[in-house]
Amino acid sequence: MTKSVHTEGSRTITSDESLSRPLPEAVRRHVVEAAAEVLGALPLEEVPVPLRRVAKFRPQSRARQGAASIAAQLERDPGFRARVTVPLREEQPELVAALEAGDPPPAADPVRVAALAYLLRPEGWASHVETARAELERSRDVTREAAAAREVAELREQLAQAQATRGGELDRLRGDLKEARGEIADLRRKIHEERRQARAPAERLAEAERTRAAEHHEHLSAVGGLEKELKALRGRLVSAETALEAGRKAAREGRSLADIRLRLLLDTLVDAAQGVRRELNLPAVIAKPADHVSGAEAAAGAPPGRSLSENDPQQFSELLTLPQVHLIVDGYNVTKTGYGELPLADQRGRLVNGLGGLYSQTQAEITVVFDGASLDGPVAVQAPRGVRVLFSRPGQIADELIAELVRAEPPGRPFVVVSSDQEVAASARRAGGRTATARLLLKRLGRF
Repeated sequence: MTKSVHTEGSRTITSDESLSRPLPEAVRRHVVEAAAEVLGALPLEEVPVPLRRVAKFRPQSRARQGAASIAAQLERDPGFRARVTVPLREEQPELVAALEAGDPPPAADPVRVAALAYLLRPEGWASHVETARAELERSRDVTREAAAAREVAELREQLAQAQATRGGELDRLRGDLKEARGEIADLRRKIHEERRQARAPAERLAEAERTRAAEHHEHLSAVGGLEKELKALRGRLVSAETALEAGRKAAREGRSLADIRLRLLLDTLVDAAQGVRRELNLPAVIAKPADHVSGAEAAAGAPPGRSLSENDPQQFSELLTLPQVHLIVDGYNVTKTGYGELPLADQRGRLVNGLGGLYSQTQAEITVVFDGASLDGPVAVQAPRGVRVLFSRPGQIADELIAELVRAEPPGRPFVVVSSDQEVAASARRAGGRTATARLLLKRLGRF
């Protein structure tokens, strides 16, 4: 716990409070945006020295590129915090007064209240931040539960429609077959009656024989036609059975991605309890969510939402030994950090070979993504066992393909995104993953 003292107008504010955890991302973004807007309006001599370079950025880039420096200066510089609150006091006087009085309006936005409390530092400000954190976590949980419920309902509706369609088609074909069999039975009874009537008295035998022969010929023709019709009906039945099987296959394929996601979560839990897995003898997963992300392929848990320290490669190694962990690597971001002087083909080969060795040590699922927007066609890459190589599609950058891979991960499965790009890392942390810098991966591979 730290004690800070600073002056605002004629009042002196003392805060003995501190946060046990980092600011929630939404509150941090709100605070940084407010500080960035004030920073551009301050005279150069009033701008803190660490932020003078950031103050020269364009307004729309200041909060994004200088977020880390602005947040650090706000935390340790009470005077800078006080200058940031000046326009806020003018824009929201009632909310500021209520917050300083310790009685914020119940209907106020928790994120806005937490941001003001962090900047103003009134008594009990840390509790407002924790209230916003709890509200954000609750909203995120409710959103996830609603999405899961909608997905289950859609799958059930699709299954019911497939079953109804199959049942109706079978009933219709069975009715047609029953009618055809009835017609054949009637014709056979008629033939039998004609044969019986053909046994006439001897004096009419010759005429009866001619009549019977003619009638028999006619009925044989009718039977032949009916047999052809029956054959056609049998062909229709075979076609209907083939269509039914195709429908069943389509229904199974429609459920395949959801089944894979559920199966992967089950394998993650089972791998965490090796004794139970040996007892039950469960099969290994045969597909992974990343296999369903559409990219241009080459020819031939840890706590979520945090980044790994660049000075602790041991923690990175331990994270890769978690059951079913997925390592997603921003290819060119790593290669240009470690050996950018090489041609692109050599960069790719060197990184992919290093990741092959990492897979042999950890058995982690590894996907490396390269930017393929500028390529004329497929690139030949000899990927070692255990390493998946993807190129982004034309018109798509590697960052977008990485985001697709992250979204494909089921909730609860550990994954790590390696990139020094702040936007890529922030997006991965918001999705619940861990992030590592390119330098940390290069240290682990022994190439930096």
